[in-house]
Amino acid sequence: MSDTQSDGGDCTEHRTAVTEAEVEALVRGICFKTGPPRTLGVELEWLVHPLELPQLPVSPERLEAAYAGVRAVPLGSALTVEPGGQLELSSPPAASLMECVDTVSADLDAVRAVLAEDGLGLAGIGHDPWHAPRRFLHEPRYDAMETCLDRTGPAGRHMMCASASVQVCVDAGHEEPGPLGHTRRWWLAHLLGAVLVAAFANSPLLGRRPTGWQSTRQLIWMEIGAGRAGAPPLNGEPRTAWARHVLDSPVMCVRRDSGPWEVPERLTFREWTRSGGPRPPTRADLDYHLTTLFPPVRPRGHLELRMIDAQPGEDGWLVPLAVTAALFDDPEAAETAYRAVKPLAERALNIPAPHNPLWVDAARHGLADPELREAAGTCFAAALEALPRLGATARITDAVAAFRDRYVARGRCPADDLLDRLPAADPPRSGPAGGTPTAHRRKDIRT
Repeated sequence: MSDTQSDGGDCTEHRTAVTEAEVEALVRGICFKTGPPRTLGVELEWLVHPLELPQLPVSPERLEAAYAGVRAVPLGSALTVEPGGQLELSSPPAASLMECVDTVSADLDAVRAVLAEDGLGLAGIGHDPWHAPRRFLHEPRYDAMETCLDRTGPAGRHMMCASASVQVCVDAGHEEPGPLGHTRRWWLAHLLGAVLVAAFANSPLLGRRPTGWQSTRQLIWMEIGAGRAGAPPLNGEPRTAWARHVLDSPVMCVRRDSGPWEVPERLTFREWTRSGGPRPPTRADLDYHLTTLFPPVRPRGHLELRMIDAQPGEDGWLVPLAVTAALFDDPEAAETAYRAVKPLAERALNIPAPHNPLWVDAARHGLADPELREAAGTCFAAALEALPRLGATARITDAVAAFRDRYVARGRCPADDLLDRLPAADPPRSGPAGGTPTAHRRKDIRT
């Protein structure tokens, strides 16, 4: 379930041009691979920092040397480096929750050991609270991405170079209706997603000062724009809605075999198939276009839930993985979650995530929002009941229960811990593109 998002190999492969109708058929055929939910995956992004003084930047040369050592270690997960030097581990599809946990835990132990030899560690925070975005990778893909995203403001550079997440991958579900049907799971992902944003918000700071948002990372995604980082409307059949969204989304770049890639303005993939310029699009171009869309839920055969901030602690990532797996793959828990989040739909106002009021409130307030707190409490209780049925060990259930007691039951999220360490006099600042702040209190961030 990894998505390395590489430069895509030879951009002249699959030279035959594709038509608009062919693109729609291809997208419909690959976006939802239905069947009984059997596999699970997780993608973990981490900020890399000095162990002793995490607020200090790591030089590109030091990062490159450390990553060379990490790449030499055999891992079960795919290892990639993000544009800003963040490290990502993407698990293979696992047949069970514990198989996924065991594989990734072993890989993390190995990676941490290598990094520690160079005095480096992994930080689970949704957005770098110390440093301005700085690009580590200089490749045609990322040059083009930066040019494209800069047109809508600085949020794109923050997304590329300073953010980190826990992305949980679940199977699309049955073709038929029901709690595990793909239509229900698609709908559930977009409403439960707001609850996950609120519960696991862990990025309240920019430049060591509060932004007024519990998940500044989610604010950044909103500021990138609906065409690049938004979901399709939920009031239609999922395959049709996603295929239409793919065709009507802007093309980030036109790849070339050599030299800089072209970055067109306001050219959708639909328009590209119709105009044939600057050159006719191919199947390889479609495959690449799909990797340049960053909705909160991305259908890639399975469903990739992309809205969860990176979590604190060595094992903080276990909780969103376990809770999400339980709420999607246990029929009883899935039905409970569906009923818990259904009342939240009114707050979305039929506006696609994450640009609707429900998602905005989740990112801004976290579980201080009473309705989101109530839904989270119900969902965590359902997950805790379901996890033993999924074969979860005491390590997993204890971690979920501890998170519930520390945060959910108290209307808090991990962001509150970061804010509690700030000096009380620090005023909030706006987000990367001027997101409106709200007042916060608090004492000193040193971790």
